[in-house]
Amino acid sequence: MTTIPLFPLGRALFPDGVLHLRIFEVRYLDMIRHCLEDKTPFGVVPLISGKEIRSPEGGEVLARAGTLAHIETWQAPMPSLFQLRCRGGHRFKLLSSEQGRYGLWTGQIEEIDDDPPQAIPDALRASADRLGRLIADLQREGTPASAMPLAPPFRLDECGWVANRWGELLPLSPRQQEAWLMEPLPSARLEMAHDALQQHGLLR
Repeated sequence: MTTIPLFPLGRALFPDGVLHLRIFEVRYLDMIRHCLEDKTPFGVVPLISGKEIRSPEGGEVLARAGTLAHIETWQAPMPSLFQLRCRGGHRFKLLSSEQGRYGLWTGQIEEIDDDPPQAIPDALRASADRLGRLIADLQREGTPASAMPLAPPFRLDECGWVANRWGELLPLSPRQQEAWLMEPLPSARLEMAHDALQQHGLLR
């Protein structure tokens, strides 16, 4: 078990995902400084309820799983602002959590093993093809690499990678995000993605 600082968010981060953050709350400014100094990640955990920005009423309920976020690049245009680009590392189970005096969450975690490479079944190939078209559209539009919501290598032949990208892109409920993060089988997560894409009419 490892204890890490936590960053509750309205959307999930998955392994190899890209996350852009603007950090301005006091509780997170110190956290990011320590992460940069020690070259350590923090944990991104979906919010089941509550708000990303701390409010007097509180009420933040965290999901039971999350993903380590490693800071790749950062800027500090002013002392009270960090602009970060992070990459998703291992998923983890959140075994326990507590909120400190200034509102910063910390938690004890147990890392989840990386997905083994698993080829995409023919029945789910349409979900990978749809993601490939999305990437191609962004590239044709001239989206800078630094602004892309996905980062290479684009492993469109792997169940886990494709499922994880849809986990970040689709408008999933907090409980759905939690379930996807905790699902150990990449093919099962891809099936969830395929079903969600069909429900939203995105596989036409």
